[in-house]
Amino acid sequence: MSISSPTLLGLIWLASPALPVGGFSYSEALEAAVDAQLANGEQQAGDWLLAQLQLSQARSDLAVVAEAVAAWHTGDRDRVQALDAWLRCTRESAEFVLQTEQMGRSMLEWLKLQHGDAAAAFAGLTPCYPVAFAFAAARAGAAPREACLAFAFGWAENMVAAAVKAVPLGQSAGQRMLQRLAQAIPAAVEQALATPAEARQAFSPMLAILSAQHETQYSRLFRS
Repeated sequence: MSISSPTLLGLIWLASPALPVGGFSYSEALEAAVDAQLANGEQQAGDWLLAQLQLSQARSDLAVVAEAVAAWHTGDRDRVQALDAWLRCTRESAEFVLQTEQMGRSMLEWLKLQHGDAAAAFAGLTPCYPVAFAFAAARAGAAPREACLAFAFGWAENMVAAAVKAVPLGQSAGQRMLQRLAQAIPAAVEQALATPAEARQAFSPMLAILSAQHETQYSRLFRS
């Protein structure tokens, strides 16, 4: 089924690094991986992000986005709240909790400017970022698959930008890394869509350890 022009433009907007939610200020432990000599150079950093996409994003955030979009479409607020609670419980470091909460708050403030009834939709709930993103995607008319594709590409673009600064890398290397991630995103999204609620997981021990170490890293550019 083809996607309408307004929906497509809405998803491009949501995936843009210019969206005022602060994604550019986080590296999601990539900076700590660089410091630990685990993500040096284009190949190694690209491998790291590809593994994060497949082992973390596809099994956790993307699966939540898919479920949350469907829940927002049907007005299932109880499901939305359960998904939001699951995200908070499965964030494996203080930095990851703070990141999803800050980006969720910022997304909600932006949504209030776009949709007059956004505040009412979130009454009593300060959403984690994937849940707030899912609301915006649903309001744009997106189906779960299209919303997940946009979410994944927005994540990939922010992470590549972080790699360019932290490794550091040139812009051409960054574009090659983004191409690798873009080619892997459709499969990651299909995996997320096929993941039932009981199979969702956020178990990435090395990522969690590095995130915790990043909290006290001597020199850093990013908030996570």
